[in-house]
Amino acid sequence: MRELGAEKITRVITELVKRANFSLRKDVLLALRKAYVGEKNKRAKRILKAILDNALYARQESLAICQDTGLPVVFARIGQDLKISGDFKKAVNQGIKQGYKECSLRNSIVLDPLLRGKPVFSPCVLHIDIIPGNKIKLVLLPKGFGCENKSQLKMFKPTAGIQEIKEFIVQAVRDAGPDACPPYVVGVGIGGTADYAGVLAKRALLTKLSAKHTKLENDLLKQINNTGIGPMGLGGKTTALAVNILTYPTHIAGLPVSVNISCHALRSAETVL
Repeated sequence: MRELGAEKITRVITELVKRANFSLRKDVLLALRKAYVGEKNKRAKRILKAILDNALYARQESLAICQDTGLPVVFARIGQDLKISGDFKKAVNQGIKQGYKECSLRNSIVLDPLLRGKPVFSPCVLHIDIIPGNKIKLVLLPKGFGCENKSQLKMFKPTAGIQEIKEFIVQAVRDAGPDACPPYVVGVGIGGTADYAGVLAKRALLTKLSAKHTKLENDLLKQINNTGIGPMGLGGKTTALAVNILTYPTHIAGLPVSVNISCHALRSAETVL
């Protein structure tokens, strides 16, 4: 049985906060550069260049890529043979708080969703999976709410066809329009329950954009880019950089489909201990 102290967890989460908010993921940068090279619309090309410049300056100057530093979502995959000494959840949230405070990131979390009140730095949303082994993988996804607010869920009948599902996903992007800062990465969760489909959709945003995509994902990307929304909603052929789909078994009487959109600043950082 391997042991890991809660203090180590806190330090690592603090570092992930910095990495995620200051340095855009390499696969996202690569996709943005590819879009910039391939974009023919002059205005869209200028916007993509500005997005790339912003990411460069953020990394060089240790500045937030976006002023909305999001509601942190942490995915923890914990080996069943790993013992964590101390309060794991508390350690994670302490790391979030320290990282956001030290980096002068925006405190965007209200503790009471109805009464609101003064915003603070934590808690995060924490998802835990128990896996074989004695290591832990931590992934931090700061999710801005300009794009989170465009999430959609539809409980399809089990007889729904692929075309009907595709139309729902494309319409979700049309509904987002320019409001969530395209070009987007579109995460889709299909199956499970209503709540789990939402988790799948968010987890799909962590799939590398350079990964091999299915025919369904490629077809959806083509349809979305044909909408003409374009970078920041001002036209062009780059409305989305990728569509990532994750699936899970579901009930015979249902077919949940969730869409979780990310803006062009798809930020995440991960580590394995």
